[in-house]
Amino acid sequence: MKIVVIGTGYVGLVTGTCFAEVGVDVTCVDIDQKKIDNLKKGILPIYEPGLEEMVVRNTQKNRLHFSTQLQNSITDAEVAFIAVGTPPDEDGSADLKYVLAVAASIGQHMNKPLVVVTKSTVPVGTAEKVRAAVKAELDKRKSDLAFYVSSNPEFLKEGAAIEDFMKPDRIVVGIDSTEAEESMKRLYKPFLMNGHPIIFMDIPSAEMTKYAANAMLATKISFMNDVANLCEIMGADVNMVRKGIGSDARIGSKFIYPGVGYGGSCFPKDVKALIKTAKENKYTMRILNAVEEVNDLQKEVLFNKVRTRFNNDFKGKTLALWGLSFKPKTDDMREAPSLVIIDKLLKAGASVIAYDPVAMHEAQRILGDTIAYTTDMYATLNQADALLIVTEWPEFRVPDFSEMRKRLNQPLIFDGRNIFDYTDMKKQDFEYYCIGIKTN
Repeated sequence: MKIVVIGTGYVGLVTGTCFAEVGVDVTCVDIDQKKIDNLKKGILPIYEPGLEEMVVRNTQKNRLHFSTQLQNSITDAEVAFIAVGTPPDEDGSADLKYVLAVAASIGQHMNKPLVVVTKSTVPVGTAEKVRAAVKAELDKRKSDLAFYVSSNPEFLKEGAAIEDFMKPDRIVVGIDSTEAEESMKRLYKPFLMNGHPIIFMDIPSAEMTKYAANAMLATKISFMNDVANLCEIMGADVNMVRKGIGSDARIGSKFIYPGVGYGGSCFPKDVKALIKTAKENKYTMRILNAVEEVNDLQKEVLFNKVRTRFNNDFKGKTLALWGLSFKPKTDDMREAPSLVIIDKLLKAGASVIAYDPVAMHEAQRILGDTIAYTTDMYATLNQADALLIVTEWPEFRVPDFSEMRKRLNQPLIFDGRNIFDYTDMKKQDFEYYCIGIKTN
């Protein structure tokens, strides 16, 4: 089976590579010549555990190809995935210009019946716009080639995308034709052999499912952060509360860890887009408006703790940061809480020195020389007045506390991810502040 995936960002590259891994002939297309040249050499534009090895392996086995030419790549393809970006417009709505441009290009170059699949996260109704864009180009060619539209939203977690694709909780496919259903069944057959379910539904429902899933997860995060802030005021321990409610099967233990807010390319964008979609249809998403407000404020919580501790006097102060990416196992800093924290520290007059296992180059691209960087987590602490833990990378979980005390000007930690135990930190003679526990 031959497919083409248009767009080699996070979703497109993971999708194409994982399909190649199970024997599908895949061509990934992108207009960025440098990116394509690098991919042919095994140089990836993103960091994702296990992806580089898989790209190299399938390229060598001639199952995975990269090109800037859709016209040549779509020849004999049975399915074309649209996996380009849908960045938010100023009003929060998803910008579909790249999706529709690709749809038009497919209509210009397809040469046989084709299933056109939106893999990008798109608002309800996008499939019909894609259908219209493809048909308009076929009409210009006076072509009656058949094509079938489908929606196949992705549910990939950055840092675990390979596992999520190869062993999915579920595969959601929106279809309105038997032709699309049969093609998608054959394409996904290797992933169904271990019992992973494929759920076929109408296209609008599939489009909505993606937004609803991310909005629900974002809601759980903001709810727990709201509870954590109340716990601090009331003298409760949010970690105990989390365990107490997480053991309830109706709630579950995932996405109820308090912290400094969610970020990344999905949750912020998708929550905004769903709010905007509702507004366009004269409906108010009251819960999601609150979710977004809580998250925006939560990104300031750690800075506010630091400001209170230093009596708003940051003159001559150097703050060390562990973690820059919005979550572990990725270099993605889009909407990262670290950016809000750093901005507030710098505006308050502090100096910042930071370390992250994989996001240093991305941080330098975004922040330039406004902060200092180190390549060693302990070197970050040299003569720093406090440590702020912003991302819960595994290597931060069991550090050498004696080494930390030696390097810091004072044993002071602000833990935005609750990776340490408050009682243990007191025994280690650290002044310790975290989220959702009334400390010191």
